[in-house]
Amino acid sequence: MNIPKSVLPEVRSSSEVYGHTQHLLTNAEIPVAGIAGDQQAALFGQMCTQEGMVKNTYGTGCFMLMNTGTKPVTSNNNLLTTIAWKVNNEVHYALEGSVFIAGAVVQWLRDGLKVIQKSGDVEALTATEKDNGGVYMVPAFTGLGAPYWNQHARGIIVGLTRGSSDGHIARAAVESIAYQTMDVLKAMEADAGITIKEVRVDGGATINDYLMQFQANLLNTEVVRPTVTETTALGAAYLAGIAVGFWKNVDEVHAYWAKEKSFEPYMKEDVRAELQKEWKKAVRAAQVWAEE
Repeated sequence: MNIPKSVLPEVRSSSEVYGHTQHLLTNAEIPVAGIAGDQQAALFGQMCTQEGMVKNTYGTGCFMLMNTGTKPVTSNNNLLTTIAWKVNNEVHYALEGSVFIAGAVVQWLRDGLKVIQKSGDVEALTATEKDNGGVYMVPAFTGLGAPYWNQHARGIIVGLTRGSSDGHIARAAVESIAYQTMDVLKAMEADAGITIKEVRVDGGATINDYLMQFQANLLNTEVVRPTVTETTALGAAYLAGIAVGFWKNVDEVHAYWAKEKSFEPYMKEDVRAELQKEWKKAVRAAQVWAEE
């Protein structure tokens, strides 16, 4: 972009002492010793420090990052190539994909449709039906994120019949989070040339066991929820702790990561393939709607 280097900030590592607070909160001078972007901090907090490890954060949106090691991987599938962190003079890179609407679709069920009173009620509502009844929701309220990047797409619900219930719509809403995550993961697998065996998850929506199990089934991959799901704050703390010598190195921090629950896939391949096919049709319908 022809910006002179002299006006750009100095590139520094993610884990070093930048300076100290000047008695703002206490009389102590507190070292400011870690710096990381939101999702990069979560990747580190999940201890995805080896090449090929993946974490997905389920918040208002979904943010998936894959550690691609010490060499940047250029995406051919509409993902972003980003720096994960620099620790001890070694830079790790990542692929990143963003889903605009994830947990926000549950908020819409609560505030827009008013079919639930609080977000936590959605799991019970999904349990009132044994399947989605052929109903699919594409929650493109603000367009579609990775890997489609269609800002003009809008949300749709397809497959409705006279037999469709609030339980079917709730299932379609929750399942849409997993489908969108699947689209990003498949793009990452294609870019990296590997099959992902495990996805570490965090964020508010991971308390929904139905969503986590459906995600494992859809990906045919183990989904692992750690004991601490506030991994962004955790990652920032780890980076700062390493910088001041509280921990000797990254290997020492690994001992703190602990699994709370693991979700293993059990869905039959023909069922998975049919669901994926119908989802793709629904996405195409959302994109067609956006056309002039």
